[in-house]
Amino acid sequence: MLSIALLFYAASTFASLEPTEAKARTKTGLYVTATEAYEMLTNQRDRKVVLIDVRDPVEIMFTGFTDMADINIPFKMIDPSIWDERSGSYQANTNRDFVAETVAALDELGADKDSDIIFMCRYGPTGRGPAADALHEAGYNNVYTMIDGFEGQEEKSGDHIGARVVSGWKNSGLPWGWKLNEEKMYVVIR
Repeated sequence: MLSIALLFYAASTFASLEPTEAKARTKTGLYVTATEAYEMLTNQRDRKVVLIDVRDPVEIMFTGFTDMADINIPFKMIDPSIWDERSGSYQANTNRDFVAETVAALDELGADKDSDIIFMCRYGPTGRGPAADALHEAGYNNVYTMIDGFEGQEEKSGDHIGARVVSGWKNSGLPWGWKLNEEKMYVVIR
């Protein structure tokens, strides 16, 4: 009975609002803010909690990193050899090996299919949502997405309009910096 109460408490404590954008919602329906993810990571009890940064390593290099992330496995990687006219930027390609690499990393970290897995991207649903769904389809039950990402949301008005200064890991006073941890970073073998 106590374990059922603890599970209910954990689920209700870390159950952020469902994103309004359909493309940001996931099959598990599990969402946390950066602050809630931090609390889950620092208060691990019965279940292992793993934070996976799904950003391209170059993106991390220019936006910052938290050493609280257990591993960096990008869901999409920028290809500077292909220009995307529609977006006016370089093309981002889905990492074909994402699920296999993530499962291998989770095994190495001692996580199982009932561990709490949190995906963090820069700010939007294009990385974390599909990544969470792919891992859930591989049999993982507690796959969360961090709804405000590493950099947070854009300011809607005022002096910093358009800047990502609202919420997110970086803006919530959580530990981060510019130095990357080589042991946790994704390395592309060419």
